[in-house]
Amino acid sequence: MRYDAVVVGAGFGGLGAALRLAEGGAKVALLEALNYPGGCASTFRRAGYRFEAGATLFSGFGPGQLFARWIEAHGLDVQVDFEDPMVRFRTPDFELAVGPSRGPLRDQLVALGVPAEGLDGFLGQQRKVADALWGLLDDPALLPPFGAAALLRHVANSPRYLPLLPLLGKPLGAVLARHGLTEAEPLVAYLNGLCQITVQCGVAEAEAPFALGTMDYYHRGTGHVRGGIGRLAGALVDAVRGAGGEVHLATRARGLRREHGGWAVETRQGVLHAEAVVANLLPSAVQALLRDEAPLPALARRSAAVATGWGAIMLYLVVAPPPDAGPGPIHLEGVGDPGAPFTEGNHVFASVSGEADEGRCPPGLRTMTVSTHVPIPSVRAGGGAYVARVQENMRRTLAARAPEWVRDVRFELTASPRTFQRFTGRPEGHVGGVPRRAGLHHYRDLVPAPPLPGLYLVGDSVFPGQSTLATALGGVKAAERISSR
Repeated sequence: MRYDAVVVGAGFGGLGAALRLAEGGAKVALLEALNYPGGCASTFRRAGYRFEAGATLFSGFGPGQLFARWIEAHGLDVQVDFEDPMVRFRTPDFELAVGPSRGPLRDQLVALGVPAEGLDGFLGQQRKVADALWGLLDDPALLPPFGAAALLRHVANSPRYLPLLPLLGKPLGAVLARHGLTEAEPLVAYLNGLCQITVQCGVAEAEAPFALGTMDYYHRGTGHVRGGIGRLAGALVDAVRGAGGEVHLATRARGLRREHGGWAVETRQGVLHAEAVVANLLPSAVQALLRDEAPLPALARRSAAVATGWGAIMLYLVVAPPPDAGPGPIHLEGVGDPGAPFTEGNHVFASVSGEADEGRCPPGLRTMTVSTHVPIPSVRAGGGAYVARVQENMRRTLAARAPEWVRDVRFELTASPRTFQRFTGRPEGHVGGVPRRAGLHHYRDLVPAPPLPGLYLVGDSVFPGQSTLATALGGVKAAERISSR
């Protein structure tokens, strides 16, 4: 059977591409190796419990944002909780309650001794940058590549982009220094944690525009998907099918080859023929599928960039909540030593399910997903002993920063980069995309070029990448490029 497009991988980049193609009337097939969708942003079942695989908080649910539009347009049975506080950030010396509104966070930082004048100047600059960048995420038509109408809108909006220009290629640390905030330890610690989980590097390295934009993450339609992100992924599968597309779960792509101006996608169940292929895979995984092709420089360059990033080590827990726990979900970010790297268990992000997260665990218990960043070379060199040390560091940080949640652990499951490699097909278990370390190279690939005609990459390794919303938007843009061919 011949398709307009075959999408390989039902992560959110693949889901976004498949849904947009199906909405446009294309004949599309979406293939997923696992028997459930979502990739690294999925909900899986073990021992009768359901856990978030990796990411646990998601943006795109504000009025007019992509996921909110899809939920409304397709009548998706997805509920989102917007908790306040959304995240509790804890160090040995202080705690911040971070909610949807900016003002309370500013006031807490001032109360902790951050100079008000410098902070207000910094936050004013940050707001201008965030408004410019989030405007692009809120309207996919403005993301590159764009047509004449969008170009005219960019020209009209050009004054909004002016605050970005002096920041290009500079680290966030330089912006803090300009406002006299380099020694403002509560602010620096908070930003180190936020940048590590979003742009994949700390304040000293993070490319300033990306880092300033991501500071608005908790203020821009970010919430907790009730029942787990798998509810949204599954609902999008239903939407693809409802729009006329095909979805084949437990169907792994085994090879890609060019034929007659199009593509053949080899699976164990047979061969699918298509005019175009969208690959929601890491670049090195795409190269491995192209068995008849010589190594492609574009994929090699992207693979080298991915290799500068991280893996994740995980703890999946079932816990008894403390007596004073509220009914809602809880998201905790804990730091053991703010002066040490925010990796290897010194920094953890822990998410606890709420009472309304039905099906996650029996009543009276909660599931808990805990993650930390690790360098892949350390995993490669240290093996299981290294992973065990990091997991012990994670337990120690949890005991210090969230003792109320780990006093009564009923079940524990662990995972490492090798787990992600096995289940999500990510070579060596790289997750989180390419770190946004300061440099102009980030702006070279704002329009991801197909490595071969008719072959499009989506996911966290290509622009806009690095969040569930961004990967879905990348899928939408890839679909629009295919439809306009």
